[in-house]
Amino acid sequence: MIESKEFHYPQKFLLKASAGERVACELRMRIISGVIESGTILSENKIAANYAVSRSPIREALKILASENLIRLGRMGAEVIGLTEKEIQEIYDVRLLIETFVFERIIKMDTEKLARELSKILEMMKVAIKYRDADEFALQDVLFHESIIRSINHSYMLMIWDNLKPVMECLILLSMRLRVKEEYEDFTRVIRNHEIYIEAIESKDRNLMLESLHLNFDDVQVQGTVDDLWMSQQMQAKGAVQKND
Repeated sequence: MIESKEFHYPQKFLLKASAGERVACELRMRIISGVIESGTILSENKIAANYAVSRSPIREALKILASENLIRLGRMGAEVIGLTEKEIQEIYDVRLLIETFVFERIIKMDTEKLARELSKILEMMKVAIKYRDADEFALQDVLFHESIIRSINHSYMLMIWDNLKPVMECLILLSMRLRVKEEYEDFTRVIRNHEIYIEAIESKDRNLMLESLHLNFDDVQVQGTVDDLWMSQQMQAKGAVQKND
């Protein structure tokens, strides 16, 4: 079976990753996209053979995925749990809570440096759109929001973000790949939403901040809800697997 590259994790994201982290990223992407379905039992030996690594990195990868509640470790192997629509919505609820809190701290800060940093990232996002590079756009999009969160130097808020980031990153990757393929023209609106985000930070306008938050979080919904996006990816993933069997 050959899986579509559309559901693979970008290699350029893995340059500094350990062998275990690399395997975790690849498996995470396949689980979230639906290539590996809920209920599947993952074998350490089979995964080790597929990725040409020893069983030690596989154990590391499975522990990472178990900590993210994507799999359940047991005697017979690791059972895939996957993500439900409700859990995906909850991930974005937590993101909204984090960034709402961060905005309240930003109001009391000098935001000039942060605004400049975000403007540079936004330019990179525009370049990625020009070349229809969904993976690079997703990378810069995550960096955009992470830069905002890191700016307040809140260690525990950053800890929550770091725990949320791996799964969220996969959701954003899948979302942007789908958008480039089916709704490329919509990136104009996406860029404008990020510009409003920067304007809100520069002006420290709470109402504009709330508007920018909801505009940006609505982007993941791709003409509907997060559920619609997730179901679309699940259907594409199953179709790709069946076609290549």
